[in-house]
Amino acid sequence: MAEERIALGTARGRWVLAATTLGSGMAFLDGTVVNVALPSMGEEFGAGIAGLQWIVNGYMLMLASLILLSGSLGDRLGRRRMYVIGVAWFAVASIICTIAPTLEVMVAGRVLQGIGGALLTPGSLAILQTTFAPGDRGKAVGTWSGLTSVAAAIGPFVGGTLVDSGSWRLIFLINAPIAVLTIVVTLKHVPETRDETSTGKLDLSGAALATVGLAGFTFGLIRAGEDGFSNPLVLASLVIGLAAFGAFVFVERHSSHPMLPPGIFANRRFTGANLVTVVVYGALGTATFLVVVYFQTALGYAALWAGAALLPMTALMFSLSGYAGGLAEKIGARIPMTVGPLLMAGGFLLMLRISPGTQYVTTVLPAVVVLGLGLVATVAPLTATVLSSVEDHHAGIASGVNNAVARSAQLMAVAAIPMAAGITGESYRDPVAFSNGFDRALIISAALAVAGAVIAWTTLGDGSRRRTVPVERHLHCALVAPPPSSEARS
Repeated sequence: MAEERIALGTARGRWVLAATTLGSGMAFLDGTVVNVALPSMGEEFGAGIAGLQWIVNGYMLMLASLILLSGSLGDRLGRRRMYVIGVAWFAVASIICTIAPTLEVMVAGRVLQGIGGALLTPGSLAILQTTFAPGDRGKAVGTWSGLTSVAAAIGPFVGGTLVDSGSWRLIFLINAPIAVLTIVVTLKHVPETRDETSTGKLDLSGAALATVGLAGFTFGLIRAGEDGFSNPLVLASLVIGLAAFGAFVFVERHSSHPMLPPGIFANRRFTGANLVTVVVYGALGTATFLVVVYFQTALGYAALWAGAALLPMTALMFSLSGYAGGLAEKIGARIPMTVGPLLMAGGFLLMLRISPGTQYVTTVLPAVVVLGLGLVATVAPLTATVLSSVEDHHAGIASGVNNAVARSAQLMAVAAIPMAAGITGESYRDPVAFSNGFDRALIISAALAVAGAVIAWTTLGDGSRRRTVPVERHLHCALVAPPPSSEARS
């Protein structure tokens, strides 16, 4: 079918941009407000650290498992259709979270939210890529990225305000009116597009095996923190997860239309960049999961101020990421991607100075600034390396793979590192016990960041300047995943 092309500067172009920004911004906002509300949720549900881990990981599990498959669904069934379904699904799941009477219902709602997020996130980018005229696509994606990043950045303020003044349940309730507005604008102003050349079977078996594998390891690692690795249920979960991952590799190698083409990892730089993503985003995901909880339970911060404590890091990402991308174009990604993780490690180690009674400006702020500078030096060059390591027609799948890798790394790290640091049961409620575990978690995160620097130095090499893809000055906080490619799958 002939696909309609719209100019960004027209009224309809602005409506299309508004529709995609509203839905994605809703998901990004939700992703950042939840961490701020975790202590309040834990108190109401009587949950230990495992319960908080599942509130975060229930969402991340489905997002990491299904984000690649959902792009294919949009290509075949219609990108607008899948986007609307994703937004509606996310809203219904948010209502379930709002009224959740128990921890189990809350986790179920978060799992359903993850499915909705997986449907709407790639759909919004695909709509921009296939709806706007070629000359306007880069600017449209840049504007989308900036506006959705603002939503992610204000999340801690919104979440903190709602938690402090009312109830944590309000953070989910606000999604409903946003979703209704998004659906109305999308159906009225966004044309339907699909890829008529997309044929073959969907890789449903691959998606199912990826979900089982991630779920098995997540459950096993979180449960091991409570019962140890000798528990039969823990061992069974880990074995099931390992078997599912083995079957996933087999299926992807032999599928005619694999969700994750194994051949894409034959490129050393692409593999190296994704290994850096694993350790760096694993470290970052754990730190951001724990730090907001630590600020509230150990330092006595109100929810609003706990969320705002990391704002300088986001501000640095907003203002300097474009310059970091330009520098990587000139000198290659190897040096920035080595220095960046080392700065991140320094930021984690500086957080060891944080303890009850310390001042924000002299203790917390320097750590946050150093961590933010490390992110600035790492994220844009990493994205450029991922895209430049493959042929142009594979840029969409390369970006999707890297985002799935980042989310999977955060999922596994949030499941494993608290256990390794000794943060188990309700120890997060005890300021002394939590402080000791928090310090150990920071040391683990710092070690992971250093490993990222070593991987970058040894795998990228001098070829990191070859065929570098320019990174537009997109504004992105990078706390959830790497910035999306402007070459979304079409």
